[in-house]
Amino acid sequence: MQNSPIAATRKPLDITSSAFLIVAFLTGIAGALQTPTLSLFLTEEVHVRPAMVGFFFTGSAVIGILVSQFLAGRSDRKGDRKSLIFVCCLLGALACVLFAWNRNYFVLLFVGVFLSSFGSTANPQMFALAREHADHTGREAVMFSSILRAQVSLAWVIGPPIAYALALGFGFTTMYLCAAFAFVVCSVMVRLLLPSMRKELAAKTTKLEAPRRNRRDALLLFVACTMMWGCNSLYIINMPLYIINELHLPEKLAGVMMGTAAGLEIPTMLIAGYYAKRFGKRFLMRIAGVAGLFFYIGMLTIHNEYMLLGLQLLNAIFIGILAGIGMLYFQDLMPGQAGAATTLYTNTTRVGWIIAGSMAGVVAEIWNYHTVFYIALGMIAITAYCMARIKDI
Repeated sequence: MQNSPIAATRKPLDITSSAFLIVAFLTGIAGALQTPTLSLFLTEEVHVRPAMVGFFFTGSAVIGILVSQFLAGRSDRKGDRKSLIFVCCLLGALACVLFAWNRNYFVLLFVGVFLSSFGSTANPQMFALAREHADHTGREAVMFSSILRAQVSLAWVIGPPIAYALALGFGFTTMYLCAAFAFVVCSVMVRLLLPSMRKELAAKTTKLEAPRRNRRDALLLFVACTMMWGCNSLYIINMPLYIINELHLPEKLAGVMMGTAAGLEIPTMLIAGYYAKRFGKRFLMRIAGVAGLFFYIGMLTIHNEYMLLGLQLLNAIFIGILAGIGMLYFQDLMPGQAGAATTLYTNTTRVGWIIAGSMAGVVAEIWNYHTVFYIALGMIAITAYCMARIKDI
């Protein structure tokens, strides 16, 4: 009789933890089905010019920033985060349904992107709820969060190849309906299995603060990370069209390349974290810059599909170190300002998308998709300059 209460206490925790893992994976899958194929969808289904493709990504980034900032502030101040995630999943599903059957560019940009911005916010809000749940139940928060992030990375390993297989084999309508189904399953799991955490009054210290120390170095690191994320965004926007229209390689190759890079990024992040104390974060970030330099040189010169797949190791080093070390470097440069440092790092990703979206389509339309990688090399050069002047901590 004494064992049954203990078992009853443990079982909900196990179910809740499993639900968090599944929701993290499915929200990652929903994003990994949509983003890698978006430029191809806009070109082949909506029939827009390359410049309009780039403008779509820029508009998506701007709308996404506005929506995510509004929801982040609201969720920290009031309301139940679980309910917010549930609504975001439903709106994400609605966005996928719109993309499945609508082919009007401006409806997709202003209505579809607005709805999908809520869907993409479900993932970070789920991480916030997981942290609150871990703190409340006494779990190891860092390890639990790391396992959740691994689920998202796993989703990006298998998501892009599946996206291309669905889009090319069954059509974009089927692909977007599959993404909608993932969001619907997430909403059901969120409603039934995730915990409802009562909101505590948040201290008003969450606004973005300027660095109190190392301002010059923090600015240099902000520019460097923005350029690196901008390169990656250029690659995601441009690469599928470059592979298909200029290299005339199999269409599914783009998805396999993205999945391969995502798979290699997981061990890269772990290795970088292990060696960060020994070699220093600046050294590792410089390694990432060198890997990026050779990667984009390779994209300009290599036209063989197997060598392009092998080149993803350099891409994984480039992005894996940036994703794993970049935020920690900001926190080192801004002691006592962990929240502001994390926000600064997150903004480098968003600004990188805005820059890439503004440039990718225009450059491709004026010249060609090949030329876009020269722009990426220029951004790597700016990164190298910034990293050469920044100090180690």
